[in-house]
Amino acid sequence: MLASAACSEAEQEVEPAAPVTFARVSANDVAHGERIAAVLGCSGCHESNLQGRDWSDEMGVLWTANLTRSAEKHSDAEMVAMITTGRKPGRELHGMPSHIFTKLDPSDLAAILAFVRSKPVGGDVHPEPTFGPELRKMMADGTYKSSAQEVAGQGEAWPADAGPAHALGRYIVRATCAECHGLDLKGGKPPFPGDKERPDLTLMVPAYDPADFLKLLHTGKAAGDREVSLMSEVSRNRFAHLTDEEVEAVRSYIVAVSETAN
Repeated sequence: MLASAACSEAEQEVEPAAPVTFARVSANDVAHGERIAAVLGCSGCHESNLQGRDWSDEMGVLWTANLTRSAEKHSDAEMVAMITTGRKPGRELHGMPSHIFTKLDPSDLAAILAFVRSKPVGGDVHPEPTFGPELRKMMADGTYKSSAQEVAGQGEAWPADAGPAHALGRYIVRATCAECHGLDLKGGKPPFPGDKERPDLTLMVPAYDPADFLKLLHTGKAAGDREVSLMSEVSRNRFAHLTDEEVEAVRSYIVAVSETAN
C-alpha cells in the first residue's frame, strides 16, 4: 500500500513534456496556418491561391492538387491523412513530402487546414499523374519512390536527438530542411538528372555565425552576399517566414548535432 502510494505521488510530480510546435505569432488560426504553410512550402508547391500548379516535364505529367477543391470534398481528418500518409482515396501521391510531415503537431496541422479552408474554392480539379519512360524506370528500380513509399520507409525516423534544449530546432528541421538534405542532414545527390548535390548541413551550418545564418534564411544571401541557387530561393519564399528565434533554434540544433557527428 505504501509502495503504491509512493508511486502515485512520484507520477503526479512528473509533468508531461510541452508539445513542440511552430511559434504562435498570431492568435488568429488562419494567419498562424498561413505562416506555417509558407514555411513548409505548401503555398509554393500549390500556388498562393492553393489551386495547384503544373509541374509537368519530360518525366511525366504532374500537377499539385487544387487544395481548395480537396478541402471542399474532404473532412479535416481525411485531409490530415493525405498530408501525413502520402495517399489520397484510390491512389498514392507523388512528389508530396509526406514523410517529413508525419510528426507535425496536431495544432500545427489544424492551423494549416484553417488556412486552406479560408481560401475561396475555385479552379479546376487537375489530371491524375502520368509517368514517362525514364520515371517509370526509376520507379521500377527504386530510385524514385511515391510519397506513400517514403512514409513507409522514413515516416517514423527523426534527425539526431541533441537533447531537450534543441527540441524546437529538431522539430523544424525535420519538417523543412530534411526535404532536401535528408533526415540525416547529410545531403547528397538527388535522384533526378541535372539536380545539384545538396550539402551536408552538419558541415555547412557550423561555419555560419548566428547573424549570417539569420541573413541567409531571411534574405537568401549567403556569407559575402552570395546567391546559393535553390537555397536562396527557398529561403526567400519559405524560411523568411520563420521567426528570429526559430532560425536560431535551427542553427543551434544543427551545430549541436555536428559536434557529435563530425
